[in-house]
Amino acid sequence: MENPTAIICLTVAVLLGNVGLSWSADLQKVLEAAERRNARAQFNLGEIYEKGQGVLKNNETAVKWYRLAAKQGLADAQNNLGFMYTHGLGVPWDRKIALTWYRLGAEQGDARAQFNLGEMHLKGRGVPQSYESALKWWRSSAEQGYARAQFNLGVMYEYGHGISRDYEAALKWYRFAAEQGYAESQFSLGWMYRKGKGVPQDDKTALKWYRLAAEQGYAKSQFNLGVMYYTGSGVGQSDVYAYMWGTIAASNGSRYGDDVQNHVAKRLTKAQLGKAHKLADECIRKKYRGC
Repeated sequence: MENPTAIICLTVAVLLGNVGLSWSADLQKVLEAAERRNARAQFNLGEIYEKGQGVLKNNETAVKWYRLAAKQGLADAQNNLGFMYTHGLGVPWDRKIALTWYRLGAEQGDARAQFNLGEMHLKGRGVPQSYESALKWWRSSAEQGYARAQFNLGVMYEYGHGISRDYEAALKWYRFAAEQGYAESQFSLGWMYRKGKGVPQDDKTALKWYRLAAEQGYAKSQFNLGVMYYTGSGVGQSDVYAYMWGTIAASNGSRYGDDVQNHVAKRLTKAQLGKAHKLADECIRKKYRGC
């Protein structure tokens, strides 16, 4: 009988890069277990090929192993196989087949499959568009602690998509995901505090959540931090830091980052402008931490 714990440990070693870039003895053991129809080993081998960890990346081979595990009823593999069909990775793009595999995983309680099935229903991919069905599956996923589903529920409640608008419920779900470090939810939670949606308006708390998302490279939060420094909202007013965050946001693709720079630049001396550029460069080198 296979030892699932041993198989998982061996696979983790491969995924962490502890075995080099060739077929190691450990990887060979995972392969042998997979060939003996160990579903977890088959799934792990699929991930190894999909990510190219210890082997050359090969989506077709990843699909082969995912399919074998999925047919044995492994929900993780069913979800991943659905993902491969959703994006045409190693197989022809086919939303209906993707939907079938997501549903099989979701009905077993797999949180990622439930989230992906909800996405399919929201966007009408392979199935009629339905807010109600999307909410159903996202709620099941969110209640298991899956941050992306928690964030999506927050969005649905904030904007009243398929459900009555409820800022307090939105705030609750945003907070759950934000506390797990989900940057988009941290930004949204900051926005709720900034605007006083479902909670008393509080710039300092907004700034806290914006900063956490900004430190993960989330451009919208970096832009909003620039605005907060520009207006002195929840933080001491500083044109230098406003320009710094605007510069960083622009470097990460924010189309509004340049607006902050242009507005603030008019108020900066040459020396201050040089300091702002230097701070921006330092912040990027520090990966946005402690800026």
